Amino acid sequence: MIETPIKKEIVDGLVAELGINDFAKATIREVKQVAARAEKASGVEFIKMEMGIPGLPAAKVGVDAQIKALEEGIAHSYPDIQGAPVLKQEASRFVKAFIGLDVSPEGCVPVTGSMQGTFASFLTCSQADKSKDTVLFIDPGFPVQKMQLQVQGVKYETFDVYDYRGSKLGPKLESYLKCRNICAIVYSNPNNPAWICLNEDELKTIGELATKYDTIVMEDLAYFAMDFRKDLSVPFQPPYQPSVGRYTDNYMLLISGSKAFSYAGERIGVTCISDKLFHRHYDDLAERYEGLPFGLVFSTRMLYALSSGTSHSAQYALAAMLKAASDGTYNFRKEVMVYGERAKKLKEIFLRYGFHIVYDKDLDEPVADGFYFTIGYKGMSSGELAKELMYYGVSAICLITTGSHQEGLRVCTSFIEEHQYAQLEERMKIWKQNHE
Repeated sequence: MIETPIKKEIVDGLVAELGINDFAKATIREVKQVAARAEKASGVEFIKMEMGIPGLPAAKVGVDAQIKALEEGIAHSYPDIQGAPVLKQEASRFVKAFIGLDVSPEGCVPVTGSMQGTFASFLTCSQADKSKDTVLFIDPGFPVQKMQLQVQGVKYETFDVYDYRGSKLGPKLESYLKCRNICAIVYSNPNNPAWICLNEDELKTIGELATKYDTIVMEDLAYFAMDFRKDLSVPFQPPYQPSVGRYTDNYMLLISGSKAFSYAGERIGVTCISDKLFHRHYDDLAERYEGLPFGLVFSTRMLYALSSGTSHSAQYALAAMLKAASDGTYNFRKEVMVYGERAKKLKEIFLRYGFHIVYDKDLDEPVADGFYFTIGYKGMSSGELAKELMYYGVSAICLITTGSHQEGLRVCTSFIEEHQYAQLEERMKIWKQNHE
């Protein structure tokens, strides 16, 4: 057997030291810690693919607008809990330009990143109707959202969409909804970690069932318009970002500044609530919150209690980025297409050395190249694969942590540098020789 780039004893010792009993269930932070410490102990550079952090500079149009707002003194005053009017207006316009939906500025509420948006949405949805106390995830998905429910003490159900695409999705979804206890349906599109993209027919199925069973859909658009198989970059012209909003009034869109605009550090996003849902009165919310409708409970109760508003200057940054995108003067998709280019190169290397793509298809079409993709290796469980790749200086997280039932890993392309393709190629050659 050829010696691996990083000695097995180093990785095994760190795993034991950190108390990781089952590597398949290791968190992103734990994997990151093992990689960082193994890199330091060995002196060998790691190819880090575990963290979903943007690897590009922040959009300049946003930075300039935020600096201007700060220089004009915005930091001295509390932001309006409903959001700066300029951001609400531009968010409404952006949704029209790139999704083709009409959402009033009133229903576009800034949040301290989509993480806060989902937290406040879970609180509001789970309290709207006492008989509906469970959230349903169409997995795989973002693990922290389940942690948010754990913190809140809210129940959830989940199923892996791997075997339920197309016509199979409706019956599977309805098997949960017919129990009448589901308050919200959650999914990301494009998907973290699989990068699958639910199509219009599937979204229509979700929307129609949400209406039938009076359930709210939380559509996580963290990777907005990043299905690079289609040109979704032209404002006010189809094709648009696919959305459940075309098929139901029971929707909340979670739009983040983190990935599409590489503005993760300022924690800024916007939650867009359909006009009908925003103004809807639920008896249980009215009883608890002085008769307020859904949208005002979300903003003046949940968000107010959580943070008393969203960073004032960051709102001006996001407003400027959304405006430039809708005006057609800033092509945000062009900036982030590098993630797709990286994924294509990385996939080719892994496939060359015996790996396979786990979530490989959107029905009959190959899955897009993007921010994430998934890999597996024949005969190896997720935990075995993740741990052994550590010996080769490659770090990634196991799909089991995302709610997937498939054996494999999530690979993130955001931190890959040009010289690392050759590194990966060399290390995978050794891998193949050691597995023949």
